[in-house]
Parts: sequence; structure tokens; C-alpha cells
Amino acid sequence: MSKDKSQKILTSVLISATSLGLAYLPLPGVNQIIYVVSGTELTEPLKQIETKFEQENPNTKLELKFQGSQDIVNNYIDEKNDFNPTVLIPASAEFLDELEQRWRSQNQSDAFYEQPEKIAKTFLVGIAWPERGKIIFPDGRFDWKKLEKAMEDGNWQKIGGQNNWGSFDFLTTDPTRSNSGQITLNLWVKSKGKNLNDPQIEELFRTIKNSVYLPPRSTDILLQEFITRGSNDADVATVYESNALYRYSQSSLNQGKPYQIYYLSPTVETVATAAIVRRNVGNQKAKAAQKFINYLQEPEQQKVFIQYGFRPVINGIDLQSVPNSPWSQNIPGSEINPPVNTIEPPKPQTIGEIQRLWERAN
Repeated sequence: MSKDKSQKILTSVLISATSLGLAYLPLPGVNQIIYVVSGTELTEPLKQIETKFEQENPNTKLELKFQGSQDIVNNYIDEKNDFNPTVLIPASAEFLDELEQRWRSQNQSDAFYEQPEKIAKTFLVGIAWPERGKIIFPDGRFDWKKLEKAMEDGNWQKIGGQNNWGSFDFLTTDPTRSNSGQITLNLWVKSKGKNLNDPQIEELFRTIKNSVYLPPRSTDILLQEFITRGSNDADVATVYESNALYRYSQSSLNQGKPYQIYYLSPTVETVATAAIVRRNVGNQKAKAAQKFINYLQEPEQQKVFIQYGFRPVINGIDLQSVPNSPWSQNIPGSEINPPVNTIEPPKPQTIGEIQRLWERAN
């Protein structure tokens, strides 16, 4: 082989190797735009973390979008977003299980790059304005039977409250769109020891739906409405502990007194879980997205979640030692280690049946 021909072959190999390397290495000054679609309960902590992450990773830009957890699944599967999601973080891993099942049935392929990863966790709790809570829960414990009886009676005079308190108003989120609404109905059904196909459950759903007017699409929106409306138009609600702790001071400011937190037992520990989707997401973008997920799991970012009322998914962090921790503010009813039993979140099949029963109830 001639010297010139050898040089040409070597040059060709070097060009190919360089091109291959450039295809897998981020170019300086070229931003990866990561679209993160999260449940609304993570709005405030993710916005705070976003700024710091972009400062430390100048070649990556985050675009945060917030939707109800069921909407995250439906909008992705049905391609209703006007952007291409990169990372999905619904309130619970069960939503990602549902998405994976629906995706596989349509595409016969994996929906995600890697196994979903835990980001932050919280409980479902009840809240009530103190004077109302003392009437409906006189022993200081949340009680589904007493809540149902109050909804059936319809007004506070029948329940034992003051005549001028008016109607009894319960708030929960729309179970066709929101995780907390689905968990609320699932726990309520279990408290009665019945199956979803029992006629008593159909009647329960009718009672709840007739009492809950235009349920909000997300838990944080519900809590803000609860605070704004006050005890004249909102008496008891089911929300995440994280939301209840974070917005406690707002309730005190707006209404002159804070609400009371009631832990449910059994309850569901809901774990916000992140996954990187495959559709329209290349390898380099997936690597940048994984870096963001890893960042969320680091101790400093976990402390940010704690400041907003979430519990960490890593060990070794004292809830009270974190600056501005709600667990150091003596919030009525809040506990670091509440005496509750936790059960598994409802599976996609159960959620689907809950949604069908809710839509049929009238």
C-alpha cells in the first residue's frame, strides 16, 4: 500500500472517529432544553431548584410544566402537549405504571429510558378549621363515617354546630385528574370494608359528588381555594401533608387562624417519582435529564423539599434541623412521626374503576 493511500485511510478514520465523538459529546455553548412535567404539588420546590441547577449546569435549560398527575399520563399518551416532554414526575409511581402499560399496548416498546426514581414523599391528610373540626371530629381523630354523616345531613345545625355556620362543605380534588382525589375515594371505600362494585359504594360516590361542587384539578389549587373561601364555604378537605404544612402560614394570615391537620390511619404515602421518556428524546438529552434527576436526590435539594413540607427519600436528614422546616414551627396537628399505618396506593385498574364510578355518579 502506498504512503499516500495509507495517509488517506488514516485521515478518513480520524474524521469518522471525531464525528462519532462529537455526536456523543455536548457542544460548548449548545443548550439541552429539558421539559419537566410535574404534578402541581411540586411547583414551589422545583422552581427554586431550577434556578440553582441552571447556574451549576449552564449548558442545560429546564422548562417546568405543571399538570394534575392523571393529566400528565393522559396528555402524554394522547399527545396533547404543545411541547415534547423529557421528564415526567407525577405524584405517585402508579401513574408511571399506568403510562407504561398504556404505552406498551399501543407501541410494543418501553416508554422510559431507565426505571423511575423516587424524588420526594408525603402523606394524604385531612384538614379542618379548628371550631368545625372539634364538632365533626370530637376525639381529635379523622373519621370517614362522621364525615359521610355530615355530608348526608348537609348543614351544621343538624351536625351540632352553630346555626349561622350554614351548609357543610367538603373539598377534594377531581379523581379523574388528580392523585389525591383518587386516594381519598380509595381510602373511603376501604374504611367501609366494601368492594367497588357494592351498591353502598355507588351510593357513597353519589353523596360525595353531590356535595363536592366543581372539584379542582390539583391538590395545591384545592388548598388555596380552601384558604380563600374560609369556614363559611369550606369546612373539611383532604390534601397532601406537604401542601398543608407549606400553606399553613397563609391560612393564618388570610383567615386569622390556621387550620388543623388530621392524620389519616390508614393512609397512603405518595411518592413523587421521575422517569425519562423515550419518545422524541435522544441519548444526549436523556443523559442531561438523568443528571437533573440525580441532582434532585442530593441532600441539599432534598432539604429544599423539606422546607416545602415534603419528606426526604434519602436517609440521614433531621426534619427539624433544616432551616425553615415546617416541622419546627409548631403547626397544629403536625407530627414528625405520626402514628399511622400506611397501605399501598391504588393500582391502575382500581383507579380506572374509581374514575368510572365517579363519572357515573349523579
